[in-house]
Amino acid sequence: MDTQIKSFQVGDAWRSGQDGEHVIVSINPADGSIAGKVARATPEDVDNAVAVAWDAFRNQPWRRLRPDQRATTLYEIGRRILLEKDALARLQMADSGKPLKECVNMVTSAAGHFRYYAAVCETWQNEVTSPRGEYFSLALAEPFGVVACITPWNSPIMNEAQKAAPALAAGNAVLIKPSEETPQLAIELARICAEAGLPQGLLTVLPGLGEDVGAALVKHPGVRMVSFTGGTETGRVIGSIAGQRLIPVGLELGGKSPHIVFEDADFDKAVAGVASGIFGSAGQSCVAGSRLFVQKSIYPRFIEALVERTRAIRVGMPDDPGTEMGPLVSRAHRDKVAAYVDLARQEGGKVLIGGGLPEAPELANGWFYMPTVIDGLSNKARACQEEIFGPVLVALPFEDEADVITQGNDTVFGLAAGMWTGDYARAWRVARELDAGSVWINTYKQSHIATPFGGFKDSGIGREKGLHGLRLYSQVKSLYWGMHEKPLSL
Repeated sequence: MDTQIKSFQVGDAWRSGQDGEHVIVSINPADGSIAGKVARATPEDVDNAVAVAWDAFRNQPWRRLRPDQRATTLYEIGRRILLEKDALARLQMADSGKPLKECVNMVTSAAGHFRYYAAVCETWQNEVTSPRGEYFSLALAEPFGVVACITPWNSPIMNEAQKAAPALAAGNAVLIKPSEETPQLAIELARICAEAGLPQGLLTVLPGLGEDVGAALVKHPGVRMVSFTGGTETGRVIGSIAGQRLIPVGLELGGKSPHIVFEDADFDKAVAGVASGIFGSAGQSCVAGSRLFVQKSIYPRFIEALVERTRAIRVGMPDDPGTEMGPLVSRAHRDKVAAYVDLARQEGGKVLIGGGLPEAPELANGWFYMPTVIDGLSNKARACQEEIFGPVLVALPFEDEADVITQGNDTVFGLAAGMWTGDYARAWRVARELDAGSVWINTYKQSHIATPFGGFKDSGIGREKGLHGLRLYSQVKSLYWGMHEKPLSL
């Protein structure tokens, strides 16, 4: 890969990192090589970026443009992302280790986010409210001004587009702090936005560390709204600071999603869906179906079939077309996942398959971990309650609807859930009882930009995607026109 240091721009100034002190090095998880180098922002850069963003928000015409005019630029951003789809996908593959075909899908999704919010922008209708007197009243969606978007490493360009597109559509200026593990895609997105005609200063990328740049953004008095996707504990800290500052916050946090298989499910489809739900993206997904609940009457047969499907998963280099599962994002993260499997063993769990590193010599320099299935644990075990964020599935039997609802909801998380059943009435009953922001029935991990996404309980606050995504980055202003024929009286 090209190891030239990528610069980032704050207004008219470029930060090059050429002094050698302020550089982030991205490591390719597949082979340990250098995927790229990016200039690293500092808290001082945050101060400058906030000032530039406010200047752009106040003095650029962006927020005053007609919605269809803003939409034109958003459509163009989406078009240009697709023109560079292959190059962007390969860059994300090097940064994150995800298989190339998955990276292509994510870049395509990022383009779709901009197209969707372009359409929402030009078709958005403000609300005429029912009057209760001699006046005409209207509720308007107004931008906050400057918003900060802090994104995770597992889906870089897709998460950045998921936040930037609606925030820009709403008329805001946007500051993006990408993960230090995968910093390169956000810089490319900023370049594409500028080339598509987005006025300078309305989108600034600040590659940096969470403890300095991320913290500076959340605490900065010029930032009027914060959107964060990542771990729950970091989300708590951000939410606490936002609460003290009395600013709105969107938090999409962790999950420990129950994936339920009833005895009347389509057996083969359920096996494939469960494997896909946990081992896709090497389990590095907030909605991964990491807790498997199978009805007791089919539990032994189902687990046997699942183990065989897991055995067949092709773990390999991300650029191999046959690869189904690539490496984890970093050595430290792989070690964390391995430690959870060791903990599960100590808690009495039986590793049915996986539970270690691959034997293939060509994978020795990367941060790979084999897809793992564990049973024999109680739902109270730490491996069943804490987010592992890797290719580790814990299987548990259940008796009936009441039992699986109780066990499924017995977690602090509530991001997603899934079930397989041939009974539509049961599917409705159980879906309504599960504490989850998304519930999949006879499918899993489907995602649509037009459908709201977010969590219950400790899995977050607010909703991204869909019309809710635009509302997340907007504040409401109420207008009244008096229609009085006579002067107002006391």
